[in-house]
Amino acid sequence: MGILFKQAIVEMMHHKLRTLLTLLGMVFGVGAVIAMLSIGEGAKIESTKLIESMGLHNLVINEKQNDEDTLKEIRKNSLGLSLNDMDAMKKSLPFVTKVCAEKKIKTYSVFSKQATADSSVLAMSDSCFDLTNLKLAQGEFFNQNHSLSNQQVAVIGSEVANKLFPNENAIGQFVKINHLWLKVIGVLAQEKLSKNEIQGIKLGAEHNRIFLPLTTALKRLKFENLGSQIDSIRVEIDENTKPQVASLAINKLLKRRHGNVDDFELIVPASLLNQQNKTQQIFTIVMSSIAGISLLVGGIGIMNIMLATILERTKEIGLMRALGAKKSDIKNQFLVESATIAAVGAVLGIIMGVVLSFAIQSFADWPVQWSLFSIVLAVGVCLLTGIGFGYYPAKKAAELDPILALQKN
Repeated sequence: MGILFKQAIVEMMHHKLRTLLTLLGMVFGVGAVIAMLSIGEGAKIESTKLIESMGLHNLVINEKQNDEDTLKEIRKNSLGLSLNDMDAMKKSLPFVTKVCAEKKIKTYSVFSKQATADSSVLAMSDSCFDLTNLKLAQGEFFNQNHSLSNQQVAVIGSEVANKLFPNENAIGQFVKINHLWLKVIGVLAQEKLSKNEIQGIKLGAEHNRIFLPLTTALKRLKFENLGSQIDSIRVEIDENTKPQVASLAINKLLKRRHGNVDDFELIVPASLLNQQNKTQQIFTIVMSSIAGISLLVGGIGIMNIMLATILERTKEIGLMRALGAKKSDIKNQFLVESATIAAVGAVLGIIMGVVLSFAIQSFADWPVQWSLFSIVLAVGVCLLTGIGFGYYPAKKAAELDPILALQKN
């Protein structure tokens, strides 16, 4: 087998340009398969990471954004999302295990004694920390005691800490939100996500956000008259209840409480993940099919070059048969040559796939997740294509009549 492989390499080197042109289809095919599967896997993992930040067993209810005139009409029948809605869900729906509320704070100034920042501010129930994947780098989260006594405390993101307290420990320092001073009791760990939205839903940005107790915000800060009491509610459901089923019950309850006014939207992270995965699967199938066409073209190229090689080496084949070579020896020699071309194409394709993946990652900001499966799959399909398309020329070479082959001009 080693001798056959060496002969195959020598034959390829005798026809460098022709071999190179034959390799292109295999190189592009393997490179495209590796690049698309690695990018697809990276996007899948990143999507899962993004949606898990919302909680796969959570539901999120957001106040719908409306213009002032529409809001005036809505307020005739509904006061919008409120803490009473949250209490009603806890009392009426047995599958609800935890709930928390959030309220965005409209800011005109955010600063410390050292610097200013353009950070967003979110007031929320202390139980929200249990329903999110926020992690602390320093200090502590505010708790029920802070909320019940309306304490002016805050947990800040890592970027906020760097902006407002450069080269200093932020714990114990004070930050001013509009007219309200807050004592920093916690700093969040930095969570790196490549994107801050999924399926049009805004996520993340916690690194540049300030969190304070909802009760403190409602008591100490002013809000628009037509605005709802809270902007969103997070609901955790037990693991035995399907999120889609729970969302129907919650939607029915809130519609009844809001006078059948459609002034809220219900987001099911599990459904978002399923939809994202389906979209990713379609993308992967389409791109892999295109890559498969490249491999098919490469296979046809291998068949063409092997048929041309047989015509050029007819006398050589006849001489080998006359010297005692069996049909299987001739067939094996040409199969090894076609497999060698495919193997070289696969190696070059792996290099191209890696380069292409990093190029797409740089220019399109798409995450890449390397998978041994994608490389083995691409190389395996490439080798099978090379051998499959090389079988007919090899069989044809083996079937040549040695006498007629030696008489060939």
